[in-house]
Amino acid sequence: MAQFNDLLLPHGRTELCNSVLPGLLDCIADIAKSLRQSQHVSLAGTTNIFGDGQLNVDIAAENLLRAALAKCPSVLTASSEEEPIERSARDGETAENVSAGSEKYTVAFDPLDGSSIIAPNWTVGTIIGIWDGSSAIHQQPSEKQIASILGVYGPRTTAIVALKVPGGKPQCLEIGIGESGQDHEIIRSDVKLADAPFKTRYFAPANLRAAAESPAYMRLITQYVEKKYTLRYSGGLVPDVVHALVKGHGVYLSPVTGASEAKLRRLYELFPVALIVECAGGRAIDPSNGEDILSRPLENCDERAGLICGTAEEVEIVKKALLGQ
Repeated sequence: MAQFNDLLLPHGRTELCNSVLPGLLDCIADIAKSLRQSQHVSLAGTTNIFGDGQLNVDIAAENLLRAALAKCPSVLTASSEEEPIERSARDGETAENVSAGSEKYTVAFDPLDGSSIIAPNWTVGTIIGIWDGSSAIHQQPSEKQIASILGVYGPRTTAIVALKVPGGKPQCLEIGIGESGQDHEIIRSDVKLADAPFKTRYFAPANLRAAAESPAYMRLITQYVEKKYTLRYSGGLVPDVVHALVKGHGVYLSPVTGASEAKLRRLYELFPVALIVECAGGRAIDPSNGEDILSRPLENCDERAGLICGTAEEVEIVKKALLGQ
């Protein structure tokens, strides 16, 4: 796409522009087609490394993404929520013996986010983070994660793409995904959360059971109701975050308590979402300490945390309400 050319080629990102991003967007089209053909959503009889039962659609999306990445010479390694180990993107190769040019990437992805809501045919998504180098572990997320994608499978198939390459301007785009690469279309070339005043204020309270354990969270929910915020919560991270990006306002809340542990994985969900929200002018923080999601390096692929993200003003309100900061 010409928009990628302007944003990436001046910074030496030829492979990212011509191979990695187009390959992943085409793969999102393939996953959408696979979902349309999957009339039955069922357990596949296998489990991932965490012991979670895998759905047939999870495995199909995983396999499609692995195949797409194997065709990108600059992608050295990849890991996913289904297989959370960084390994070569191509069978029989290691990151050390792959001959690549100056561009070397690792890709971390959640192939199909929203397993709990896919059976009733609600909107679900794919979450992808692209990192400089052959590993995301022990790397500074705010510097080394240089792109992320949210694929959205709803009545239409779309993708939100964030780019933050060194020396370039952070950018967030919305792309309509067609049947093939020739049919993809840029819907919005500059996705931004709006500035106040807001005609409508939206909130998406995930992990709502935690309100029974956290008086601060319960007070915050009550405050949203009293101030007549509009509830927009589907149970899916991707559609709820994208809703805010489309409407120009919103806050997504997934706090953590002693009885309601963190479920979102930093590498496969939080980092890519945080990059997109920040490139759109918002904020993404850890509700346990108020730190920016992208401020702390990863120690292992299974690290988890809560999430507060969305319009910067709303995130600050939540931070004060939950942490007193």
